[in-house]
Amino acid sequence: MRAKHLNKNVAINPRILTVANQKGGVGKTTTAINLATALAAIGETVLVIDIDPQGNASTGLGIDKDKRIHTSYDVLMGDAELGDCLVKTAVPRLFVAPASMDLLGAELELANVSSRNFKLRDAIWRQNKLANKGESVQFSYILIDCPPSLNLLTINAMSAAQSLIVPMQCEFFALEGLSQLLMTIEKVRASLNPRLNIQGIVLTMADRRNNLCLQVEENVRDFMGDRVFKTVIPRNVRVSEAPSHGKPVLLYDLNCIGSRAYVALASELIKREKQLKSAA
Repeated sequence: MRAKHLNKNVAINPRILTVANQKGGVGKTTTAINLATALAAIGETVLVIDIDPQGNASTGLGIDKDKRIHTSYDVLMGDAELGDCLVKTAVPRLFVAPASMDLLGAELELANVSSRNFKLRDAIWRQNKLANKGESVQFSYILIDCPPSLNLLTINAMSAAQSLIVPMQCEFFALEGLSQLLMTIEKVRASLNPRLNIQGIVLTMADRRNNLCLQVEENVRDFMGDRVFKTVIPRNVRVSEAPSHGKPVLLYDLNCIGSRAYVALASELIKREKQLKSAA
């Protein structure tokens, strides 16, 4: 069943942000679920679309596999609408469209479909159309959590998004991975989604007692300038523990340094969004 609408009077076009990095282990899913939680905590209505076959964003938001009746795989295959997949989380105003291992076969199954790169974009468009009629949930933000690879699932997410959030671990190979991602973004902009841009790069798992970490941060800021968020996510054991309890860190331990960092990141994101709107 589709979730009931929240507001049938106000038409909203959600901001669609894809959280992506082709490198694994950089805090991509952790950033997606905790940024979404922080946005919901400050009053936004947020959807996390999980298109990673591992389904870690779904698990990290407490969605058991037996609750994943319809998934993002069904949406991409055209067997369900996005509204059919919405699952409420323990966080008020935060929903998730969960993933399943079936996504592993999506690229092969969609190989001969002409619109394969736009399946997610079109599903979000239909969901928003229903929301503006008061027939489904109306979101102000949609965050898409991608697999750690540049495959059809990630291309779908980039084709659907207005902006990218790129988590980047403060490590030696960070800039090399960033260069590869920037090339992919340019290809997507040229052929699939000319509006795509980088909203911001989030430095994650930072230990500022480490000279290498400080050097990487300096290099990234020199290379990317203002596109790097001022907020840095520190290495924090509470952030690492939270997913095993099926909770965002803001629910697991609101007062830890990781939680405070994600709240600060959400505030910085909102500020950037306002600046973008003013400049438009």
